Amino acid sequence: MQTIFADGVANMSLIDGVVRIDLVNVTSIEKDKDPNIQLAGRLAFSLPALIRTHDQLTKMIDKMVADGILTRNTPPSN
Repeated sequence: MQTIFADGVANMSLIDGVVRIDLVNVTSIEKDKDPNIQLAGRLAFSLPALIRTHDQLTKMIDKMVADGILTRNTPPSN
């Protein structure tokens, strides 16, 4: 199995019931210039798989909050 590290997501699209997510890495950051990004890989999920993944990610974030690893930011009031 291959492990892919990604700094973030550059693009998401839904085509014919398949959600495609482009993963990117920041390869260089120079002062006063946009970061240089490179495609690291692509994920493709069926809609049910995307919903299951969302549920798993939500549970992971909730656990990290409960364990004190993350804190939730309160949105500013308008």
